[in-house]
Amino acid sequence: MAALLPGKAHPVARRERPALTPSRLTEADLAALARIVGDAHATQDDAVRALHLGGKSTPDLLRRRLDEPQAAPDAVVSPGDHAEVAALLAECARLGLAVVPFGGGTSVVGGVDPVAGSHRGVVSLDLARTAALLDLDETSLLAAFGAGTTGPQAEDLLHERGFTLGHFPQSFAYASLGGYAATRSSGQASRGYGRFDDLVHGLRVATPVGDLRLGRAPASAAGPDLRQLFLGSEGALGVLTEVTVRIRPVPAVTAYGAWSFPDFASGAAAFREATQRGIRPTVLRLSDETETRVNAAMGGHVTRLRGCLAVATFEGASSGEAQAVRAALDGVFAAHGAKSRGEDPARSWERGRFSAPALRDTLMDSGVLAETLETATTWAALPSLKAAVTAALVESLTEAGTKPIVLCHISHVYPAGASLYFTVVAALTDDPLAQWSGAKDAASRAISAEGATITHHHAVGRDHRDYLEAEIGPIGVEILRAVKAVVDPAGIMNPGALIPAAEPDPT
Repeated sequence: MAALLPGKAHPVARRERPALTPSRLTEADLAALARIVGDAHATQDDAVRALHLGGKSTPDLLRRRLDEPQAAPDAVVSPGDHAEVAALLAECARLGLAVVPFGGGTSVVGGVDPVAGSHRGVVSLDLARTAALLDLDETSLLAAFGAGTTGPQAEDLLHERGFTLGHFPQSFAYASLGGYAATRSSGQASRGYGRFDDLVHGLRVATPVGDLRLGRAPASAAGPDLRQLFLGSEGALGVLTEVTVRIRPVPAVTAYGAWSFPDFASGAAAFREATQRGIRPTVLRLSDETETRVNAAMGGHVTRLRGCLAVATFEGASSGEAQAVRAALDGVFAAHGAKSRGEDPARSWERGRFSAPALRDTLMDSGVLAETLETATTWAALPSLKAAVTAALVESLTEAGTKPIVLCHISHVYPAGASLYFTVVAALTDDPLAQWSGAKDAASRAISAEGATITHHHAVGRDHRDYLEAEIGPIGVEILRAVKAVVDPAGIMNPGALIPAAEPDPT
């Protein structure tokens, strides 16, 4: 791959084990935490701390290859249920320790970095022990889970009873349901099942000042929906300990389809018409010309194809139900110049849909940068946004010394608009952190200037925090600060994540 990219590539060697900053907690601190969860579930062990260094973005992966010691949590504590989480938050507030909730650790925006802020230490609150199916209401089609339950665990537990959640983001193998809710995740089957926030019926939340149970009924007019304060809150307001979600029976049939469009514009127009007409495949994706060519060159969905590839899946209780949706989509696509490519490209995409993130580490070994970013806007603004972000990435990375390949696809659609998901591939320079930081800033400023959202499903974390005020305005930021002041008066919850600081953050 490196040989195909312009510019000199600089491989970044892996470290056998990253060096860590020493723990700042005293024996008394650790003993106080262990009294709540048990000695086996509170540790300062370096091997465990190393698993909680942060997320999985390219900067995260690069930093773990560098020589300097990595900022690590001062302890990792694993509560088993809501009561233990609540007790830990109270104790950490008393001890003056920051708390970073940790699910699958798949954040790509700095959302789980172990940042102490103004506190004397930071605890990583690993929620894996809360994994459980707490309740299943087969009449109402609702299931309650402990927040640390991973996507595969949830699907296995539901499949035993004939149900599915149907939420399959690229991080599916590792991410947790609490993480899905805390970041407003959107899975690859969002057209059929909806975003994760669409699937949430109820939440249980532990905050440093007390607990909340939110979501009593399918809908309510009892004031503003407080669930929305915590969906997307990224651990900055409290810890989501239990999540009640809407489920469905496992579909009896899945059908597949693929089409090639003459260009991205005709494909986007077809996606818009199909969506606005209410046609609901389960998965719906459109790759632009560059992504289609790269996938073909790498032995992906097809080997000979011009234009843009679209893939879709269709689920139903019967073959007729699934095929009826496919036929409706096929009719719209044909009117926009699409040609059917059968089922194989969609089946090929499905087989490899969770594999891409793991490739980034391997590509770094060869000196290749591969990273993603995403946004969303209206259909009318989509062409301008795509052009602006692509130009910003190309200009920034070229100035840094290596011309990139920029790929893009649509994977989430709505009647009013769609997401754009960009993949950037370039030769790594001798300063890869600055290389990507500059490119990401240029793309983020282009997104803001185009009036699009800074993130459609990756969340804000720390990486997008400085761009949030441009989107929600200064009053919106003050509202977030006011809520945090009420539920987290000592500011121990995930310092620096989500909410722009009133003063520059030294961390």
